[in-house]
Amino acid sequence: MRFFFILLYFFQFSVFGQSLTKLEINEIEKAEIKGSLLMFREFLKMPNDGNYPQQIESNLKWCEKTFQSLGFKTTEIVSSKIPHLYAEYIIDPKKPNVLFYLQIDGQPVDKSAWSQNSPFEPVIKNQKGDEISWQEIEKKIDPEWKIFARSTSDSKGPAMCFISAFNALRKRNILPEYNVKVIMDFQEELSSPTIADLVKKNRALLAADRLVIMDGTRHISDIPTIMFGARGIATLTLTVFGAKENLHSGQYGNYAPNPALKLAKLLAGMKDDEGRVTIPGYYEGINISEADKKSFAEIPEKMAEINTEIGIAEAEKVGQSYQEAMQYPSLNIRGMRASNIGKEVTTTIPNMAIAEIDLRLVPETPGSRQIDLIKKYLIQQGVTLIDSLPTDQQRAKYKTLATLKQKEGSLPFRTPMDSEIGLWLGKSMERSVGKFLKVRATGGSQPMASFIETLDVPAVSLRIPNPYNNIHAPNENIKIKNYEEGIRMCIALLTQKTD
Repeated sequence: MRFFFILLYFFQFSVFGQSLTKLEINEIEKAEIKGSLLMFREFLKMPNDGNYPQQIESNLKWCEKTFQSLGFKTTEIVSSKIPHLYAEYIIDPKKPNVLFYLQIDGQPVDKSAWSQNSPFEPVIKNQKGDEISWQEIEKKIDPEWKIFARSTSDSKGPAMCFISAFNALRKRNILPEYNVKVIMDFQEELSSPTIADLVKKNRALLAADRLVIMDGTRHISDIPTIMFGARGIATLTLTVFGAKENLHSGQYGNYAPNPALKLAKLLAGMKDDEGRVTIPGYYEGINISEADKKSFAEIPEKMAEINTEIGIAEAEKVGQSYQEAMQYPSLNIRGMRASNIGKEVTTTIPNMAIAEIDLRLVPETPGSRQIDLIKKYLIQQGVTLIDSLPTDQQRAKYKTLATLKQKEGSLPFRTPMDSEIGLWLGKSMERSVGKFLKVRATGGSQPMASFIETLDVPAVSLRIPNPYNNIHAPNENIKIKNYEEGIRMCIALLTQKTD
């Protein structure tokens, strides 16, 4: 009889999980926050550069143990020798399936650039930037404090919010309103090179009705955000060749052409003085409707404030607002090199000059098309593209020799803002945090297109971390306020009915 009442108690709460009010969700989070932060600290201590198999393995094992402790069935699935972790919590095979994407890896680190002993020894700091002992959270937790470590925001923080929310509900015998599936990616920062093949080979296992992406930063207003799309990415390495070897600038200045100058002219010709790409056809196919512009106007941002925050006099003229600018493909020079500078500088004419370029893509501008347009532009400027180092014969025949190496990464995607998944997420946001923003697309990239196309599933990104969190850079951080709100958002989402 006692067992019967235990079961009755368990299912009573699972049935009425959606009845949790905003106040009740807040109380659950407050009861769990200390333990969650301590667990988060341990999670952050593990280096997680996806270039290193041993780091992938240690993080995978931690996630496997954690999800199994929550009652999930876990499976390690491998694509091109790269492991991923899949976890599922099936309530009822007849219920809808929601797939959650968690990114576990982080960007490489330069430890010397961090304002702490190690990026993998998490540090708490107050608003003045003073370090706070972890023992202080036993007494109080200030929501304005920030935790500094690699992947706090991108994206172990959001993953930990999801884990903490599920754990909080499980401790209270509250079941999710649907079957929960989770896929964990350990090479997102490498553009998830094996994820497309993995999804195709595991289509049945990953099959879902909706996809929620637990990755990405909030809108710059720091209002809780749901994002309906992301730009894709392609990268290029353009190398312009000069003489066979570096030459003495005194002996050969005015005689031997400098490839750095040639490269600079080629790059400068790709954009006008107002920041618009001049390559013919680069923006072809993009249509910003009046409805789109209205949705942009509803987002609380002022370009003058953004300019002041990031430290520029004026923005480029690609769009009429920040949001509109994110709806176009970009062309960014992310790095250049010709020879040494500073104390290592020498009076030489370099024998080659290199530019690293990244292109952010939108659905209307596929990477292959954009790369072909750039190749055409280079050829029109008199560049002869070759596949490797130039031969003596090529040097004697062609004035400007160059190689262009390319790599296409994540594809762009965009889900309609009035879709069912958007309405569903919106209801959960109202129950957890109240005010929130709906944004058409982020400027960054996420490897979601393979899921969307292969599984035929709509996708939306749930944004938790604070803006200006030094994502990808030294001193990456997450504000405790955002972390707490993230847990509440996940509690509401897990208990939000899909109909």
